[in-house]
Amino acid sequence: MYRFLLSRQWVIVTLVALALIPTMIELGFWQLHRHERRVALNQVISDSLDADPVPAESLTSPGGSVADADLYRAVTARGRFDTEHEVVVRRRTNVDDKVGYHVLTPFVLDDGRVLLVNRGWVPADGAQTEFPDIPAPASGEITVTGRLMPDQTTADSGIKDLEGLPDRQVMLINSEQQAELLGRPVLGGYVELTSPRPEGGSPELISEPDHSGIGNHMAYAVQWWLFAAGVPVGWFVLVRRERRDREEAAAAEAEAETETEGTGETDETDKTDGAEQGGGDKESAPASV
Repeated sequence: MYRFLLSRQWVIVTLVALALIPTMIELGFWQLHRHERRVALNQVISDSLDADPVPAESLTSPGGSVADADLYRAVTARGRFDTEHEVVVRRRTNVDDKVGYHVLTPFVLDDGRVLLVNRGWVPADGAQTEFPDIPAPASGEITVTGRLMPDQTTADSGIKDLEGLPDRQVMLINSEQQAELLGRPVLGGYVELTSPRPEGGSPELISEPDHSGIGNHMAYAVQWWLFAAGVPVGWFVLVRRERRDREEAAAAEAEAETETEGTGETDETDKTDGAEQGGGDKESAPASV
């Protein structure tokens, strides 16, 4: 009764089921890895925020990159802001999800190297083609403190690095790009400023990252694995149902054939009886004179 499994329809259904099982298992492990990365990142952020500040140049160098273990690490630097080469980063939001700019200002160290400092967020009140009004930072030689961040890329951020932007506007914070524009050695990565705080609260400092949540990745992983386990169960249920339906259909067909045969025999019997009765009547009829 399972020969129907060799039909084209059931071969396709079976192949699809066989393909879905490993795919769903793999998706579950993908979500598990995302969960593990999120947990590890939260730990890195927590450790970095709790650590004492260190000089920025001890963790990064021109043309270098920021190590994963140093993400959000508090760093310090001594130098002065170069507002003449200040740029803004387009399409950035603040804590209230308002769209504006991040202010990226080169910070020239005592040895002449440059550290990129994200001084915070300002609103996009004017035209998108105009450079916004930005309060000036502290002048002269100062010490800044901030959170060390890696260079932004399209692959990591999902933000497309557009060309042909208005003057002094960029899409991504990238030390290599800024090094070409400045003609100076620029330390890899950048710093989100935490102090000194700007007078009047503008630019609005970047808030501390949330590292308390782990997301729903583990729940999604379990969900995918349950789906994978449900595929063979569902296939088995469909097969049993198909077999039952076919058995019921075959039984109904056999019953119909039996009834048809019975009806045919009854009709033949009636015809025979009628013929015999007709012959008897003829024999009993009186002969004509």
